[in-house]
Amino acid sequence: MGVPAPATGGRGTRRRARLRYSRALSRSSSVSVSRALAGHRSLLLDLLGFGISDRPADQAYTLEMHADLVARVLEQAVTGPADVVAHSVGGAVASVLAGRHPQLVRRLVLVDPALDPVHPLPTVKRPGSSGIGVYRTEAEFLDHGWAETLAHVGPDWAATMRLGDPRALYRTAMSALSGGDPTAREHLESVSIPRTLLYPASDGLRSDADRLAAAGVRVVPIPDCGHNIMIDNVDGFAHAVAAALLD
Repeated sequence: MGVPAPATGGRGTRRRARLRYSRALSRSSSVSVSRALAGHRSLLLDLLGFGISDRPADQAYTLEMHADLVARVLEQAVTGPADVVAHSVGGAVASVLAGRHPQLVRRLVLVDPALDPVHPLPTVKRPGSSGIGVYRTEAEFLDHGWAETLAHVGPDWAATMRLGDPRALYRTAMSALSGGDPTAREHLESVSIPRTLLYPASDGLRSDADRLAAAGVRVVPIPDCGHNIMIDNVDGFAHAVAAALLD
């Protein structure tokens, strides 16, 4: 994958890069991200195995692997620390990125991220990649779980999810469910950079609100949306991200 050269702004000054990534960007989410990051140099990145990125079958697709690959992109494409905006499991990857490569991240905006391991694994299907945990082996998921998952999440979510390689999706989801060591939350709490977490206001008060506040994480509820905040409430998402990244 080619990496663009660093861009410069007026009078020879360099514009700070904003990195936004997810497992695969949909057109709707790209529109909202473009609005939120207007006026800034941006890198929209599909994680390995998703979207238009390569899909090697021999990769582990752990949170740590994804984070280290994103770090390599930043090292080649950006001249200084970047502002990182990431959604869902991408938010877990962003937290791991900041913990493992703190010199590369200036600020974090996490959009309804997956921060904690899930134990025990779910036994009943649920929306999103967390429902993949009901399939205990990759072979089972590839045999019938992939099709069942696409049918379960509905056409809107499936339109984005199906852009990923099934193996990459399963391995990434299971890594997120297992949590890693340290966990994504522990990585998030270990850094002192500005951090903002967006979540659906319809979820009510977060059970971890006090813990996040104690760690210095700013928590912002977004109205009129579900998990896919950037699709359900484009304006609310764009305003919240712009505010979080205000210089």
